[in-house]
Amino acid sequence: MHRWIDLGQIPPGFGPSVVTIGNFDGVHLGHQSVLTRMVADAREAGARSVAVTFDPHPSQLHHPDRAPELITGVQDRLELLAETGLDAVLVQSYTWEFAKQTPEEFVHRYLVDGLRAMTVVVGQDVRFGWENAGDLSTMLMLGERYGFSVEVIEDVSPSGAGEASRRRWSSTWVRELLAAGDVAETAAILGRHHRMRGVVVRGDARGRELGFPTANLSADSVGMIPADGVYAGWLTRTAGRQPAPSARMPAAISIGTNPTFDGASRRVEAYVIGHTDLDLYDDEVLLEFVERLRPTLKFDSVDELIATMNADVATAQEILSRHSS
Repeated sequence: MHRWIDLGQIPPGFGPSVVTIGNFDGVHLGHQSVLTRMVADAREAGARSVAVTFDPHPSQLHHPDRAPELITGVQDRLELLAETGLDAVLVQSYTWEFAKQTPEEFVHRYLVDGLRAMTVVVGQDVRFGWENAGDLSTMLMLGERYGFSVEVIEDVSPSGAGEASRRRWSSTWVRELLAAGDVAETAAILGRHHRMRGVVVRGDARGRELGFPTANLSADSVGMIPADGVYAGWLTRTAGRQPAPSARMPAAISIGTNPTFDGASRRVEAYVIGHTDLDLYDDEVLLEFVERLRPTLKFDSVDELIATMNADVATAQEILSRHSS
């Protein structure tokens, strides 16, 4: 998959293409359904399939005080988009200069001249251009003017009975579930386990003193942090001092402030089950959240904490053995 961060990186004569536009935060099953169908349609038509996405999220520029917490970082978003079979992704830097284009300027410069779009795939609620002045009717009008067709996609929802099946898959829904700590239901919408990625930094070594040495993620790690609590999950070292990434390893993951020790800062730390001698400092790791075991608790004694941690590890092992099989 080609990855571009500027129109100038698009090869001359690229296209014709089938293009869609969106933030694709989380690349959930709704996104995947639309993109895989778009890829198939593009191949049948002898065209290239392209997604145009943005970094940072537009809300971070326009409404930084209420911008949503991002489910995935750019690296993971691109990896997940590549899995849909797309030919290319343009990650457009979302700046004020870009945002102030009129709807027609955006369409002409990016979709017509840049990507030679033959079809543009959008949702019913598409908005684009300065102050979101462009909508579906605008896109249809510009399609007639510049010679591309517009395919309108319907909302994609889970199949089955019950209230969940009547709600469309969305990044908002994923954020709600993560905020509640429901990573198992989150996986049902993402089609995979929720993940965080970050560099391992030194903590206060309290976990090592208790017999459970942990890998502490840096404060600038990417991926939305689920609710405080203890989770069963996986840790994979993706980059660092060793020549090759590590295997996926079972882990008990803790999120919270360590209230037993009157901690103040919120941390994400993972104990790799069965390993007390791993040196992951300064390595980049990927954490995947499988199931929440319990909320964060304050214990009356260190002995009570250690007993609970042993029980957490045993439960996490049982859960992960079911998932790995």
